Amino acid sequence: MLEGMSTTNSSAESQPDAAQLDPQIAARLKRDPNGLVAAIVQQADTLQVLMLGWMDDEALRRTLSTGRVTFFSRSRQEYWRKGDTSGHAQYVKSVALDCDGDALLVQVDQVGAACHTGAPTCFTDRQLPAQVGHRPA
Repeated sequence: MLEGMSTTNSSAESQPDAAQLDPQIAARLKRDPNGLVAAIVQQADTLQVLMLGWMDDEALRRTLSTGRVTFFSRSRQEYWRKGDTSGHAQYVKSVALDCDGDALLVQVDQVGAACHTGAPTCFTDRQLPAQVGHRPA
């Protein structure tokens, strides 16, 4: 569930349409010009960062309501649920919105590889040369 926000209301009259993202959650999102929010996916038990995907209101609604991660594909302009074709599904453990409202952290139980290349994460063997910083004593 989105941290700090409930997707259900106690009154049936105030409950949002089931086909729409809760308006209180939608109001907190800061979308890019294409209506998307970055979704960082992290393995819940190890905290390993698995991948980055994009969500619009509908993808987030599906993610929150089904317990499976759904993204919006920028290249194909369509929704896709992780694992439907590969079997490498992501089962939602929690969803949090960052302080600016422009990024989501989706903690999951990952089944199989997270990356479409078959790698455990989309960051496997992709380190860039960087000067390592040291904290002052």
